[in-house]
Amino acid sequence: MEGKSVFERRLAKHYDELKWLYMELYDDEARFAELCAAMAEFDDARKEELKELDRKREADPDWFKGSGLLGMMMYTGQFAGDLKGVESHLDYIRSCGVNYLHLMPLMESPAGRSDGGYAVSDFRKVQTQLGTVEDLEHLAGACHKQGVSLCLDFVMNHTSEDHEWARRARAGEKEYQDRYFFFDSWEIPMQYEKTVPQVFPTTAPGNFTWLQDVGKHVMTTFYPYQWDLNYSNPTVFNEMVKNYLFLTNLGVDVIRLDAVPYIWKQLGTTCRNLPQVHTLVRMMRMIGEIVCPGTLLLGEVVMEPVKVAPYFGTVEKPECHMLYNVTTMATVWHTVATQDVRLLKKQLTAVYELPKTYTFLNYLRCHDDIGWGLDYDTLAQWGMMQVPHKQFLNDFFTGKAGDSFSRGELYNNDPITRDARFCGTTASMCGIEKAGFCGDEYGMQLALRLDLMLHGFMLFQAGIPVIYSGDEVGQVNDYTYKDDPEKRLDSRYIHRGKFQWHLVDNIAKDGTLQNSLFGGLRKLETLRAAHEAFGAEAEAQVLETGNDSVLMLRRTTGTETLTGVFNFSRSWKEIPWSGGGTDLVSGDSLDGTEKLRMRAFDFVWIKSV
Repeated sequence: MEGKSVFERRLAKHYDELKWLYMELYDDEARFAELCAAMAEFDDARKEELKELDRKREADPDWFKGSGLLGMMMYTGQFAGDLKGVESHLDYIRSCGVNYLHLMPLMESPAGRSDGGYAVSDFRKVQTQLGTVEDLEHLAGACHKQGVSLCLDFVMNHTSEDHEWARRARAGEKEYQDRYFFFDSWEIPMQYEKTVPQVFPTTAPGNFTWLQDVGKHVMTTFYPYQWDLNYSNPTVFNEMVKNYLFLTNLGVDVIRLDAVPYIWKQLGTTCRNLPQVHTLVRMMRMIGEIVCPGTLLLGEVVMEPVKVAPYFGTVEKPECHMLYNVTTMATVWHTVATQDVRLLKKQLTAVYELPKTYTFLNYLRCHDDIGWGLDYDTLAQWGMMQVPHKQFLNDFFTGKAGDSFSRGELYNNDPITRDARFCGTTASMCGIEKAGFCGDEYGMQLALRLDLMLHGFMLFQAGIPVIYSGDEVGQVNDYTYKDDPEKRLDSRYIHRGKFQWHLVDNIAKDGTLQNSLFGGLRKLETLRAAHEAFGAEAEAQVLETGNDSVLMLRRTTGTETLTGVFNFSRSWKEIPWSGGGTDLVSGDSLDGTEKLRMRAFDFVWIKSV
């Protein structure tokens, strides 16, 4: 069969390296043969329309690197109730310009012990309230018909304590205990604790949980109900690969590898970013290229771009197709609070020096909290010391600072170290919530301008911009989570509220916030898709403005030059400008002999003549 010969050709291309890496980790010929047999089975089961999409994307391997992709992430239940509801609203999603849809975790997980769906009890079953696997497959097909790529999380570091493997391990079956990290005494866990940092020292201290009924300790890096998988066991890798391929065969286009730096554990280390992690991801990349080459791997690596770069692999041996630009996101909000662009300039300079083959996802908000993982060595040179500066940022964004316009809540607040993370929607952080509550018309204008300026900055970057559902209509914080006993202790639900469909009705009404915000975003998104200088191949650079509150960026190709100027100050600024051009956003012409006069939180995208 033609399909089989294609599979054999792809397998032959990667066979030697895949086997070498597998044997390096596991030295088990039988298990490797099982892996190859599983790949063949999933290839045979892959639908023809997905294989056709594979062939199309193989012919254009950089299909995701242009300026035409726009992402949106959402919780299925919060957006539309269930998967069928999401499918029924695909027209609205497309009206937002979105062609990359990230649905937050929706595989089966126990109520009240799921960490927002990140404690999976069955990797092949959808949460009952959200629908069925058949619904997911149907949604993926509907997305493809409308030109939308579907992204799902693959929680590979751990399972729920309710997963079949965990239940059988708890029942005493050694085969299944060996799929996790079980210890009879505290002696070895104590050795791990000497070198392994804590992820949630306040809400889930330590990296192990004592199971009284079993009389053993089990490794739980995140929460006690999330049991870490032991990837030194080849059975774990093989079975998780099958779960990965199961999702891709449903039509999922992008697999988000959750918490990927944590997946290999080794005593005497931090159990973070170990070399074996890269071996596992490289093998997954090859397996994908063999069975489902139209599918992308998105790595969740929460570090600064220079340090996450190894997860792209090399040109010869690539790993993840895409990674998150996490530190830039946090630095942007730092810049909003301080009105000081110096750290952002340094951050972007480092990003622009990375190879153009690297694709980042850029965003202002996501489902998670904002951690202030900033460059404190640099900030200290400017008098911003780590502990007081974190306190300042948290005071500002919770509305406690005197001149703050933001509203939100802290997450994982540690009263001893005074460390905390922050939660809130983009609109509330920009001041829309406060201005609306106070009836402050001028404050609302500033908040709207800031919101659009930040999106203008995000859309000016190469890579894939991703909007959090609700941001396009200025949805503010939802405090009703405090009424839900399963959510009230987790302040992240403040920005995970139900989508407010009544706000959509305002999009067509002149004079409303939604009309201005939605229309403004769509204009920017349309402009971005129409100009090749926003693509990955453009040369990008940070320019000097002579003002620490104003950021100037330039993107250049052989055919056009675009300059973005962003005023993070709450007052008017004048910036020297030489050379004519046209502001793509306003349509105004610049004759090159005048200064740029910019209102508070204003921005321009200038196309040079």
